[in-house]
Amino acid sequence: MTTRELLDRLEKAPEFDLVKITGTTERRVADDTAQNPENSLTMAVSAARDCLSRSRYAPDGIDAVISCSISRMTDGGRLQFEPSFAHRIAKEIGADRAVHFDVSNACAGMMTGVLLLDRMIRAGTVRNGLVLSGEQISPIAFTAAREMEDSRDPQFASMSVGDSAVALVMDRATDDRDVIHDIELMTCSEYSHLCLGMPSDGTGGMAMYTNNKEMHAEDRLSLWPAFHGDRLAEQGRRFADEGYDFVIHHQVGTRFVDFMNATGESRFAAPMPPSLSVVDRLANTATTSHYLVLHQALAEGRIPEGSKVLMVPAASGVVTGFLSATVSSLEV
Repeated sequence: MTTRELLDRLEKAPEFDLVKITGTTERRVADDTAQNPENSLTMAVSAARDCLSRSRYAPDGIDAVISCSISRMTDGGRLQFEPSFAHRIAKEIGADRAVHFDVSNACAGMMTGVLLLDRMIRAGTVRNGLVLSGEQISPIAFTAAREMEDSRDPQFASMSVGDSAVALVMDRATDDRDVIHDIELMTCSEYSHLCLGMPSDGTGGMAMYTNNKEMHAEDRLSLWPAFHGDRLAEQGRRFADEGYDFVIHHQVGTRFVDFMNATGESRFAAPMPPSLSVVDRLANTATTSHYLVLHQALAEGRIPEGSKVLMVPAASGVVTGFLSATVSSLEV
């Protein structure tokens, strides 16, 4: 769906330049009108099967399945919380012996799933696992198009989202060619009221209400470099010496990515590595955004073997942190 097509749905708000504001020209939208409708669950299952087709592991060799979707859209457009998505996905793909559970942590959900699986593998609890998410969040954009009064409306951020699904398999690193170096997250819950998802109080359907001015204030953007810098300093390390080849920020919009890079450069007093992004083509895809960017960059040959990639979440809650990994033989 192009941004033009989405703007054509506006019922109350006057025309505004969404492409200029967000940098997004199009996004993917789940086909919920087909004979076999797409939804959060079916997309997650498809992503899992696609991932496992490139993996050394068969479904019955997976030890853990962690589902991280914000949207829990399933059969007939229903929201489902029980049984868990992870339970249904594990059964659907044949991972019958896997430990399975859902994680909910806003747009940092999949990063949280990776953190948990990282710790489980390091502790020897499991040998490997599947982390995945299916996001059918375009309904909040359609609600916003019906209800927004203008571009300053609390539902404005909903116009920048798109649907997607991502799955990845992790196991224990055997060398330094493919390894997660660091993954840490921090929640600043005092800001949790700044972005809320809930049933619409207007026309019905799902909606998201965001205080964009407060969410993107400088002290909020500075949470990441402050936290990251402190964690590195505890180990006698500096950002400038980490040798990151690329950085992937949460795909809120092109301006947001630019602001995050500028804030990082200022706080770390060091240049930022080249920034990878797909927000122009695929929009903000919530929990899946960082891994969707990684997938696309690998598929397009934009990440050379042995690159050190930094991922920086920015989720409602507010959740920030960092993941760094060296990538050499990752397959997509």
